[in-house]
Amino acid sequence: MISYDFDYYKPTTYQEAVHIYQQAEANGQEPLYYAGGTEIISMARLMQLRTGAVIDIKAVPECNVLHIYGEQLVIGAAITLTTLSESPIFPLLADTARRIADHTNRNKITVGGNLCGKFIYREALLPFLLADSQVVLMGPNGIRHVSVHQVLNGQPQLAKGELVLQILTDKRVIDLPYFTVKKTKMEKIDYPIVRISALRTKEGIRIAFSGVSAVPFRSRMIEDILNEVSLPLEERIERIIRIWPFPILNDILSSAAYRTFVLRNTIIETVAALEGGVDNHGWNSQM
Repeated sequence: MISYDFDYYKPTTYQEAVHIYQQAEANGQEPLYYAGGTEIISMARLMQLRTGAVIDIKAVPECNVLHIYGEQLVIGAAITLTTLSESPIFPLLADTARRIADHTNRNKITVGGNLCGKFIYREALLPFLLADSQVVLMGPNGIRHVSVHQVLNGQPQLAKGELVLQILTDKRVIDLPYFTVKKTKMEKIDYPIVRISALRTKEGIRIAFSGVSAVPFRSRMIEDILNEVSLPLEERIERIIRIWPFPILNDILSSAAYRTFVLRNTIIETVAALEGGVDNHGWNSQM
């Protein structure tokens, strides 16, 4: 149960949603956009979040699209993880979404909520980073299309009042060979201590990470080292660990030393799968 009152709005257009946000913000209500609501409800119940206005975007048509238009796959921000996990349209995204939470929660969690949420893992982001996707944002200054790397790689960098409408992905990328693996400490459905998603392209392996540090990310510097095939793989991995761009987490799930050990082994597993020409697949395992 949430112990405080707030106003609830369910606009039917994105223009209306942004207008409501601006009004609520002007009234000091600290409004929030809402789709699945799992994170907002959980944090509000624990008194870790307080808002005077919730703006439900599930009735906005542009937020409910899952279709290929021309050369682009368009995914609306209100599409649930269950819908993504059951769709064959982007296999890497489907396998990634399938391992984020249990089925009940996947029915509620939306892709927009996962990408922009406060929980540090944001695992659904990884395939979009690998695909160099574009994000369609609507805010007080209108619509803008920006690279996912610009606004979501690492900490989210959305402007105040901006709403994620859609994620656009080049359809030529979505069927590339891939590998995704989630390492958890105890349970099959748990927060990751290491989560890797990777694509094999003609230029080399693209790789993105969650669970290792306090933000999910993709690093071109790490990819350059990983694809330096003249070096032994063990040496490449040691170089990657040395230039790791964020502190490795040391928390209740795992020590930093154990995470580093698992990270090394999981990179080896990923490279073996993709350099060995294994067909598209993904894994979920406990350590």
